[in-house]
Amino acid sequence: MSTDSGADLLGPSQVRALADRLELRPTKQWGQNFVVDANTVRRIVRLAGVEEDDRVLEVGPGLGSLTLGLLPVAAGVTALEIDPVLAEALPETVAQRAAGLRRRLTVMHADALSVTEMPDPQPTVLVANLPYNVAVPVVLHLLAQVPTLRAVLVMVQLEVAERLAAGPGSRTYGVPSAKAAWYAQVSLAGRVSRSVFWPVPHVDSGLVRMLRRPTPVTAATRQDVFAVVDAAFAQRRKTLRAALSGWAGSAAEAERCLRAAGIDPRSRGEQVGIEGFAALAQARGPVRERRQAPTREETA
Repeated sequence: MSTDSGADLLGPSQVRALADRLELRPTKQWGQNFVVDANTVRRIVRLAGVEEDDRVLEVGPGLGSLTLGLLPVAAGVTALEIDPVLAEALPETVAQRAAGLRRRLTVMHADALSVTEMPDPQPTVLVANLPYNVAVPVVLHLLAQVPTLRAVLVMVQLEVAERLAAGPGSRTYGVPSAKAAWYAQVSLAGRVSRSVFWPVPHVDSGLVRMLRRPTPVTAATRQDVFAVVDAAFAQRRKTLRAALSGWAGSAAEAERCLRAAGIDPRSRGEQVGIEGFAALAQARGPVRERRQAPTREETA
């Protein structure tokens, strides 16, 4: 189905006119950079592979550029918007530019990092232009909280996109890469020029595709696996025997866990895949001592 069927997509003049009408001044706090290029919207929708029975979850719909492209191809779109002015204005924009599709839209005024449940019917695909400053925590949090998501296509800062899609052995492989791999097969789906945004950001963007896969087989919890990941990359230049000594309780115990997981104690975190970290967490056993409150990313 064409993304233009039943929807009048926004261009640069329409985006600015909407912003003026709402007296909107994009803020860095919420990472507001709005897509003003209809062809980029069409490209994102095409790469997302949304089927006609999919329920799309969109984070940060803003003025509705991507929302208008998604509504014609999906059974419904649930849009999470933290800005109260934009959350209130979005249904009116859709009613004016895609009148026949208004019933497919549900708007939630909420912080995506605080959402713990979604209204029925549950979303199956996440498609979003994510603020650079919270992109990784948002993706990890929603993959954890919305198990019905089968696929993800997000636009993020290019450097973040490369980190999310990196595999073991890559210089960009790290905490985001390993944690994303817990949930999904992750790949780069393309680059996006900074010129398609208003205001124009200082960096280019990248498109990241994630396809949900079964989590690694392990007796350890996700939280304990992620704790190993955090510890392994906290001191990247050290061998895992040294880097994990605090996590394990001693260097000797770290070596025991590493050998039990089939990992060379002299290796470093960037050489280990998520299955290896899962095996490490299992070798360590349950962490019973009281830990510090986890960060938002650790809980995702």
